[in-house]
This record gives sequence, structure tokens and C-alpha cells, in this order.
Amino acid sequence: MMTEGRIIRALSGFYTVQTAEGVLECKARGRFRLDGSSPLVGDRVLCSPGQKGQGRIDRLLERKNFFVRPAVANVDALVFVAANVNPVTDPFLIDRVSVIAEDAGCALLVCVNKTDLDPGEELCRIFTLAGFPVLPVSAETGAGLEALRAAIRGKTCAFTGNSGVGKSSLLNRLQPGMGLKTGQVSEKLGRGRHTTRHVELFSLGEETYVADTPGFAAFDVEQMKVLPKEQLQYAFRDFAPYIGRCRFHDCAHLKEPGCAVTEAVAAGAIAPSRYRSYERLYEISAKYKDWENPAGQRQN
Repeated sequence: MMTEGRIIRALSGFYTVQTAEGVLECKARGRFRLDGSSPLVGDRVLCSPGQKGQGRIDRLLERKNFFVRPAVANVDALVFVAANVNPVTDPFLIDRVSVIAEDAGCALLVCVNKTDLDPGEELCRIFTLAGFPVLPVSAETGAGLEALRAAIRGKTCAFTGNSGVGKSSLLNRLQPGMGLKTGQVSEKLGRGRHTTRHVELFSLGEETYVADTPGFAAFDVEQMKVLPKEQLQYAFRDFAPYIGRCRFHDCAHLKEPGCAVTEAVAAGAIAPSRYRSYERLYEISAKYKDWENPAGQRQN
């Protein structure tokens, strides 16, 4: 008899599934490899219990959404942890993740960490202007942690961001018993070591679940999902008031005369860095056909 559960951990082809009856350590049926789908942390599944706490995942239930990087499903909010010091986060990384979140119907929260070392005022300004919730915090001092806890309460969230910005440190602060590994940042390279090797879902109580995910460096961004260039404008929420107000109905918001978006950039209503990210993403999108996805594997 099959039972329903949720995948809370995935590592080397084994899945830890939380069910009403307890935890099962499962392998997935071979059919998942054949049809190109793959179970992810956060998936609701039907599984067949075996002996000694073991089982088999037989079926994936319908997903709300999924992400390839971070590899997690059914996410209510992505929490992008950034910093303006050791390492400095490139706003383009946040913009690229924000586009993926908008396309998936998932909220994005920008969390600027290490404010005890640098307040990250420019990062806060850029993404507040763009319309995202922005929380300055410090995993070192605990500043802003209660506001972060309130912002994610009752949600399933994935913490992501480039390596070394303090994702695991923040989660250890939110749930002291979690005991996630943290790593030092290389002063020479300006980036952190990958202390998180797999995706795992943790409960913070109050129906709040968080996933700590492996960090990424700037070169990893090319492996993220690409939207068709015609759809890209709709994934920039700060463009929304200006779409449809350009001189040409098919305006790509690049060098066309009478473009309402570029006029808004010139007027300071859209941050220049956001527009530069749009230009960069448009160029990337233009290289791919509609059926191509640099993230690779198809997921159902």
C-alpha cells in the first residue's frame, strides 16, 4: 500500500521522505530515469514502504514549481542571500535568480547579510526600487533575524546565493540546533568554499520549512534557466508600469526610439544595473531556440 510523503533530503540517489508514519529512506523507481524526470527535495510523492524504514518512490505528485539550481520543488519563496563584502555579490546574480522566480510564480526576498561589516546600502536601494522585499541582516550579530523569521513564517523557502555569503550561518542562527557547516571565505579569491553539498529541507516550526542549497559562483550562472527573449520583459517587475507605453508595440527595450522603459531608466525610476542585467539576459536568450534549455534535464 502506497503512502504520501515529502522529500526532505536527496543525496547520491537516495531520498529521505517524511510521511505521517515516520521517515523512509527511499530509492526512486527506474521509470524516472526513463522518462527524464527526477525527484527533487520538496516534492510530494507516493511511496511504497519496505522493511527497516526503507521504501521506494513510485510517483511524483503535481508540483507548484521547481528549480534546477537550486534543485528544489514546491517553493513559496526564494531567499537570495547577498553581501557587499567578502564576497561582494554581483547584482546580476540576483537579477538572474529574480527572473527565474518570477517565471515560476515564486516570491523573492533579498537578504543582505554581513551588515556588521558593510551595510550594503546600494544593494538595498537597487532591489527596494525594483519592488522586492529587502532585509539587511547580520548572522554575526543577529541583527535583522527576527524580521527575516517573520518574512518567511508559514512558507517553504530555499536559501540561495553565491558561496561564502553566509546562508548556512543565517540558518544556524534561525535554528541553533541545525548545526550546518560553515566555511571561510578566501581573501585572495573573494569567494567562499562550498560547505553545503546537497539540498535538505529543515523545519523551523510554525509550518516554516527552509532549504539550504549549494552556493554558486559567477560562472555557474550560465547553467541557469533561460527565458525566451520575448518573455523576458515580463519577468522584470519594475518594467511592468512601462510595458505597452513604447512608441512601437514590439519594442525590445534596447535601442528603439520612444521606449518607455529606457526613458524610465534615464529618469531614475528603474535602476541602471537592473536594465544592464536585462540587456545581458536578452543577449543570452537570443542565442537559444525556444526548445533549448542550458539547464539541461527536463523535469516533470
